[in-house]
Amino acid sequence: MAIVGCGLIGQKRAKALGGRRLVVCADIAQDRADRLAATVPGCKAVTDWQLAVNDPAVSIVIISTLHDTLAEIAKGAVAAGKHVLIEKPAARRAAELAGLAETAAANGSLVRVGFNHRYHRALQKAHDLVTSGALGPLMFLRARYGHGGRVGYDREWRSDPAKSGGGELIDQGPHLIDLARWFLGDFAEIDGFATTYFWDMPVDDNGFLLLKTADKKVAFLHASCTEWKNTFSFEIYGRDGKIDINGLGGSYGIERLTYYKMLPEMGPPETTTWEYPMADNSWDTEFAEFLEDIRLKRPPSAGLRDAIEALTIIERIYRMSGYDHHA
Repeated sequence: MAIVGCGLIGQKRAKALGGRRLVVCADIAQDRADRLAATVPGCKAVTDWQLAVNDPAVSIVIISTLHDTLAEIAKGAVAAGKHVLIEKPAARRAAELAGLAETAAANGSLVRVGFNHRYHRALQKAHDLVTSGALGPLMFLRARYGHGGRVGYDREWRSDPAKSGGGELIDQGPHLIDLARWFLGDFAEIDGFATTYFWDMPVDDNGFLLLKTADKKVAFLHASCTEWKNTFSFEIYGRDGKIDINGLGGSYGIERLTYYKMLPEMGPPETTTWEYPMADNSWDTEFAEFLEDIRLKRPPSAGLRDAIEALTIIERIYRMSGYDHHA
């Protein structure tokens, strides 16, 4: 294993390797690479990502850098014949991923995109319920995801469009879009609005989306960094019932799923609630599945097409809203 980008996400990934050996840590800041490498005996620390992806001892590369280098490093890794887990959003814009899938296929590399929210226990349970037909035919879903930033948030890298590609819509928005597609399928119609209400920065702090599939299933999505109280809410509506998910653990509150089963006589539904107060294991579950993808030589369930679809939607909303990050 090699990890490129040794900040908070790289550290989380290092803890979820399922016993696989971390041999190289790369970061433009030597001290960050040193700190993460020091947690594993014999692990090397480098500042040049090319040394990591071309190391003959490495077969899998995890890329958890800022948005502006994700695609470039992924291309270098698959060119070297490595399997890659690239954090969302995988790029600043869809065009940066052009040719990556073809190079990966030619070199026998698998590329997974880090949409770890699919692997939260409540989302996994919801997907099982929907797949089982418990909700009947789906109609629409409604979701909110947000936080309140912190002092100086508008001076951090996420507020610099050259590094981030945009604001809140490209930060937490990709998770909402990916989950919506996971449940409803591809979106044929895209509408929405991104704007900056509060933070003094050239990127958006709120994104509102209205997405519609070809068969008229709808997703209402809102990503916000003016939420003040960290919030994750994901509701799925079918003809026979509803699923309501709240929380992701930690500052987002206990992860909880409530299933409302509509009765023939209607009225108050039959209600079942599952709570998941334990630690978040989504990173571990996601990476274990990637190892199984590699063993079975199967395409990852969250791959480059999912990232490109999410980025395409985000770019469309930015153009509609007058942001020129993607000019």
